[in-house]
Amino acid sequence: MERGSDGINKGIGKNGTWEVMTLPRGKKSVGCKWAFTVKYKADDTIERYKARLVAKGFTQTYDIDYTKTFAPVAKLNTIRVLLSLATNLDWPFHQFDIKNAFLNGELEEEVFMTLPPGFCKEEDETRVCKLKKSLYGLKQSPRAWFDRFAKSNDGRMTILIVYVDDIILTGDNTREMDRLKKVLATEFEVKDLGQMQYFLGIEVTKSKKGISISHRKYVLDLLIETDMLGCKPSDIPIKTRKRTESDGIPVDRERY
Repeated sequence: MERGSDGINKGIGKNGTWEVMTLPRGKKSVGCKWAFTVKYKADDTIERYKARLVAKGFTQTYDIDYTKTFAPVAKLNTIRVLLSLATNLDWPFHQFDIKNAFLNGELEEEVFMTLPPGFCKEEDETRVCKLKKSLYGLKQSPRAWFDRFAKSNDGRMTILIVYVDDIILTGDNTREMDRLKKVLATEFEVKDLGQMQYFLGIEVTKSKKGISISHRKYVLDLLIETDMLGCKPSDIPIKTRKRTESDGIPVDRERY
């Protein structure tokens, strides 16, 4: 996962996420750890390796190093409505994600964090990171990230659906959409994924007749996870007129 950690380190350095200093007297610091994951494409091939430096937000104290935490998150029903609207109005819909999204949130509170594992060879408990930007794991990070988006109305309609670092963009004017992309690119490190194809487990295919959506990859992953990939399909969930016995073998509750 070295490539993933290199990417997050570059993002932290580029954003000026923190400054290293001596922990002030009377202050406490939150811990942190590395989390490694693999992101897959719709065809189940590896897109990239991801590494995140995660703050241990469960050690934060309300009204000291965090206050407001609520941030809205897009629901699947909202995404379906947007896709239907864009299709009926013949709007293009594009997809992109923001690299290291939560590193772009502005912190209002004073937050200190221990030095990340591997950050320096000699550990010094008195040296900490004073966070200037939000970080994954902090209680206020989702709200700080969402607050970076503002809305204005000039007679055109441009819609953004934001789910953490994944974004869908559509609207009635392609120039306005391109302008918004450029604005976001000046603020964040944006990866343009082009026309929407795969978002939150939903595969999207667009044609002249409209769009089709499916959960093919999601269902296949679920079958693999439950060891049922080779099972035979059935039109009904259970045999008709099946009699159950009180002393029968109980089912595996975790599986069902």
